[in-house]
Amino acid sequence: MLVQLSIRDIVLIDRLDLEPGAGLTVLTGETGAGKSILLDAFSLALGGRGDGSLVREGQPQGQVTAVFDLPVDHPAVLAARANDIDSEGDLILRRVQMADGRTRAFVNDQPIGVQALRAIGGALVEIHGQHDDRALVDPAMHRALIDASGGLESEVEAVRRAYGTIRDARAELASEEARIAKAREDADWLRHAHAELSKLAPEAGEEADLAGRRTGMMQAEKVATELRDAHDGMSGDHAPGPAMHALMRRLERRAGQAPHLIEPPLKALDLALNAVDLAAQAVEEALRACDFDPRELERIEERLFALRAAGRKYAVPVDDLAALGERFASDLAALDAGEARLIMLRKAAEAAQAHYDQLAARLSAARAKAAAALDKRVNGELKPLKLESATFMTQVATDPANVSPDGADRVEFWVRTNPGTRPGPLMKVASGGELARFMLALKVVLADRGSAPTLVFDEIDTGVGGAVADAIGQRLARLASRVQVLAVTHAPQVAARAGGHLRIAKSAADRGKRLATRVEPLAEDARREEIARMLAGATITEEARAAARRLIESAQAAS
Repeated sequence: MLVQLSIRDIVLIDRLDLEPGAGLTVLTGETGAGKSILLDAFSLALGGRGDGSLVREGQPQGQVTAVFDLPVDHPAVLAARANDIDSEGDLILRRVQMADGRTRAFVNDQPIGVQALRAIGGALVEIHGQHDDRALVDPAMHRALIDASGGLESEVEAVRRAYGTIRDARAELASEEARIAKAREDADWLRHAHAELSKLAPEAGEEADLAGRRTGMMQAEKVATELRDAHDGMSGDHAPGPAMHALMRRLERRAGQAPHLIEPPLKALDLALNAVDLAAQAVEEALRACDFDPRELERIEERLFALRAAGRKYAVPVDDLAALGERFASDLAALDAGEARLIMLRKAAEAAQAHYDQLAARLSAARAKAAAALDKRVNGELKPLKLESATFMTQVATDPANVSPDGADRVEFWVRTNPGTRPGPLMKVASGGELARFMLALKVVLADRGSAPTLVFDEIDTGVGGAVADAIGQRLARLASRVQVLAVTHAPQVAARAGGHLRIAKSAADRGKRLATRVEPLAEDARREEIARMLAGATITEEARAAARRLIESAQAAS
């Protein structure tokens, strides 16, 4: 609950510190005393819209601080933790309003964005009045109230998880469909490329091997003529071998006549003849090495051309063509596997949708049941609030085609204010005073569910009196048994039922140079005097004091 509210330099408030207690606390005072300023300041601390005109004249800035005592698992505490804010102990919301219109927001003295502050503040306090429609204008809030009234939190959470499963399944399916569609667009080209490379059957290192063989053949072709001429010279008609053999035979016939003269030339000729034979063999071997099939050279050149053309076509080095072919084969296999995966993902999405539909249908049925129970309870609160001719009804429209995290239902509060009239949305049909009383009836019914820990009611008793004002006071007191309630009121019947009473008034400040709003807690005697003023007006009579005493005693006896 709210344990302290401190306001500095906001409009007519120069310095104000409030410590409202648990239960029902009322704020009373003359019209224009500053009650709306106090609520505007409080709203600023909760993330409300800032405005430089809120800063007290002559001051560079104003500031509002609200301190809350909360259980460790309260949604506002969890929201603070989600924003990396230390949430040990009290939760302190502070808003600084600059005169130039800028604002700064803090939670536990850590800077925070206004949107995050508003989310935390919305979990802490609800402010309701004749012209305040924040809790009623949005059908999403109506749905949340129905869920809270029926205790459907676990069912709602199950639907949200099922929706998350649908969302993820659809996203994965869409991604796979896009990938497969792209693959299908490229499939014909992919198959052609794979077939072409499969037919070409390139091998790593093949280009270098073919290029080396081609170079060797071309070089051999250039020296082959000279080698043939050398071969002809050594083995043709003018070859030295036969002449040298004939010469050796003639010398051998003379060897007996002069061996010492003949043997040395014979040995030299024998060596020379051996050398000639070796040379002839070398030339023959060289000729054999040069001997190639021109068709083989042509085949090698055609192969090299085909490989290099494929490399240019697919923009990869020739040595990478084999790996590219394998990748094309893998892509084609993935395409075939993707079709099977696509079927599996479609089935998964359909199963997720079926599961969601089942849970959403159960939730819709539970909401209809909770709505009927809520209608009955709210309508039971209307007669004492001078809405005896009105009927409250909850419209639950279910559209199975509407897939959302909150189910397939649109929930909206409708009313009929008079018998025989056409019912319609609460915000359009009810007047300002009726709207405030409908909200009070709802809050009384839902006090233990779907409510912030602090409720503020701003003059919801305007335009009513007597028994209706007393009924409003009774219901505010009932609410205050479960949550903290602050009520700005002009009704003495409401003020009499409060556990705490604060009086708002203007007084002179700065040595009488300007007015300032002051708030003072009232003790028992002062409280009776204030209620007597609310009964009698400017002149307080003894009769008014007696009536005030009776109101207080009656309220205490009823509590």
